[in-house]
Amino acid sequence: MMNKYEITTEKKKASIIDVAMTLFREKGFTNVSIKEIAAQAHVSQVSIYNYFGSKEALVTECANIIIHDALLRASEILKKDISFEDKIKQALSLCTEEISYSVSEYFSERALADPAMVELLVENINRSKAKVYRDYIEYGKREGCIDASIDTDTILDYVEAINTIGSKLKYDDDTPARIRQIHQLFLYGIIGK
Repeated sequence: MMNKYEITTEKKKASIIDVAMTLFREKGFTNVSIKEIAAQAHVSQVSIYNYFGSKEALVTECANIIIHDALLRASEILKKDISFEDKIKQALSLCTEEISYSVSEYFSERALADPAMVELLVENINRSKAKVYRDYIEYGKREGCIDASIDTDTILDYVEAINTIGSKLKYDDDTPARIRQIHQLFLYGIIGK
């Protein structure tokens, strides 16, 4: 059970995150100041630094909130009674299409035109996805579907390289098909199965 101080602290943190999410959604990262967040959250700037350390850390909190449900569903796919191949295909789809959709629906065009905001979002989303990917890799190794002789961190480096390619795509009508092709290359290489 939390004491009064802990309750007050949690309320302040929640208020800061709520205000930061609203401001980042509308203006992006560059056009939002700690001073502005503090004023709207009715806390001191020092409180923000004490609780979160930096404005960048607030973006991390926001990204985690936005993608939480998708990553939770991706983790739940591992429990389904389907083949590993189907599990990983569903998870890849969820971790790219749904998360991209969530980000594009949540943030304004102005916010997503801010390169600093996009870079921070991509970095934090990829870091969060890496935890889910690690679970899939370990599961795939136990099931004999992924070569156990390849180090998990090496596979995660490869996944990060693929994520970097995906984050550089210019979005247009062909993008979903290109993402599916990138997934195909990721799973089966250029020779295919």
